[in-house]
Amino acid sequence: MIDLKTLRRMLEYNDWADRRLVESARALDGAQLDQRFDIGPGSLRRTLLHIHAGEDVWVKRCSGKVETPWPSEDRKIEVPTIADEFRRTWAERDAFLKTITSESTGRVQTYRDSKGSLFKATLGDMLLQLCYHATHHRAQAVNILRRLGTQAPELDYMMRVREPA
Repeated sequence: MIDLKTLRRMLEYNDWADRRLVESARALDGAQLDQRFDIGPGSLRRTLLHIHAGEDVWVKRCSGKVETPWPSEDRKIEVPTIADEFRRTWAERDAFLKTITSESTGRVQTYRDSKGSLFKATLGDMLLQLCYHATHHRAQAVNILRRLGTQAPELDYMMRVREPA
């Protein structure tokens, strides 16, 4: 069982960090967004799309959908459109969270992964994966931003929650 209050706090941080990352990408042109790096999905645009895809797919899986194909990361959509897609996914996720309790997080869900294999996991573990997957790839995106020579956002959790004494 996962405590929903704690999970919601994690998701608030997750959304804050995603927003900061997307905002940092807004100033870049298409060539910068698509510049290839030997890290993560390979470019900043692909990494942003991958982070979003992970969140979107896990929300669908948590909602009980077994067949959850991974969306293409080759789309040349602009950063504002990526930001809109994040907001849509967050709204779907938040609507879903209103339908469950902490006790529900122990429920076992079945889903098919991006390679077509069938798996099962608890709803709580799937929701945690949504957060951890994004954190992993945001670190890659920050690395790409630094390699591009641009200002990378500080995404550390304590930067979000700490207050002056």
